[in-house]
Amino acid sequence: MSLDAPAASRPVPREAGAAGLGAELPHAWVHKTARIRSKAEFRFRACRSIVKDCVGPHGHRRAGAEQEEAMKKLWMCLAAAGGLAMLASSGFAADKTLALVVKGLDNPYFDLMHQGCERANKELNKQGYNCYYTGPATAADESAQVQIIDDLLTKGVASMAISPANAPAVAEVLRRRGGSVPVITADADLLPKDASLRKSYVGTDNYELGAKLGEQLKMLMPKGGNVCLVMGNPAAENINQRAQGARDVLSGKKGITKLAGENGWHEISGCPLYVNDDAAKANQMMQDTLTAHPTGLDAFLLAGGWPLFAPQAFSQVVAPIMDKIKNGKFVIVSADTLGPELQALKEHKVNVLVGQRPEEMGYRAAMVMRDLAEGKSVPPVIHTGLDVCTWKNADTCLKH
Repeated sequence: MSLDAPAASRPVPREAGAAGLGAELPHAWVHKTARIRSKAEFRFRACRSIVKDCVGPHGHRRAGAEQEEAMKKLWMCLAAAGGLAMLASSGFAADKTLALVVKGLDNPYFDLMHQGCERANKELNKQGYNCYYTGPATAADESAQVQIIDDLLTKGVASMAISPANAPAVAEVLRRRGGSVPVITADADLLPKDASLRKSYVGTDNYELGAKLGEQLKMLMPKGGNVCLVMGNPAAENINQRAQGARDVLSGKKGITKLAGENGWHEISGCPLYVNDDAAKANQMMQDTLTAHPTGLDAFLLAGGWPLFAPQAFSQVVAPIMDKIKNGKFVIVSADTLGPELQALKEHKVNVLVGQRPEEMGYRAAMVMRDLAEGKSVPPVIHTGLDVCTWKNADTCLKH
């Protein structure tokens, strides 16, 4: 397998369905483009180190899950590097590009936002616009997302939608760059104090999502219990809002930072678990928590569906408590309703899912970016709705 970095003079292939490609860059952008191209070449070289994980001794391919995971990492790395290479190409039409920057290309949730972006392109391409989907190779790489945003602002785009992995860090780069590009947030928002840095938020009412998770948990365990919240990273504002919504509903009070007996609910020591959007880490931390609290834990509240994205590992985690889950003695409620999560619900490995609509987010974000690029006003908040899926309605809850 060869991974040569693109030469400075080598054109980047035209993207399928992209509009406006082939335009020449203004001369003043040459130095900006060279800097971004250099970063792209560096990332292509970095991807080479992953190749060795795709093969075993003597160059033979690894087998099974190890091979699948290594190949996934490789393609995510190449996708991130290729995105920078496109920015550096002379065919990048900045005045018609609507950039959607997600937390990480490794999260299947964002694949659905990508689908929404592509659905929008069926309309936008006819108007000369292109929804350009990008992000770091992994959601855990917060600094890489900030760098991609900075690079896009350097190159110039018509508008940008961001799902901030680290809300304060994203706000800092937007503040430093001084509003040269109209920006919205999608899926995740900035902190309230930084809301003026974006024109609109498109996505879930995350506080309401958390509140619904809390309501469902409360219905299943009306007398309360010991719970552990599973979260992404401490700086993800959307996840923090979900946690607050859940705590407020369970406690019956506003602004509770940790459940400590309110309405019979306690958060156990060592929780919440911050899993950095990593499925393997999420399952390991949940397993460790169950081991450390064999009788003192009654529920997991997952503010995101990360552990369910690794079905085999999650099945191993819940295997010892399956009878308790089916008998209502242990409860797991989770955000999101992607394929692996719905399958876990149908197999009664989780009790309730509260789902977002990421495909709709991607589509709506693209159309709002188009409106901003054309100087139109947009609503400050656009919520895209929620779906509640239980054992009883698992086959029909997403039909709307």
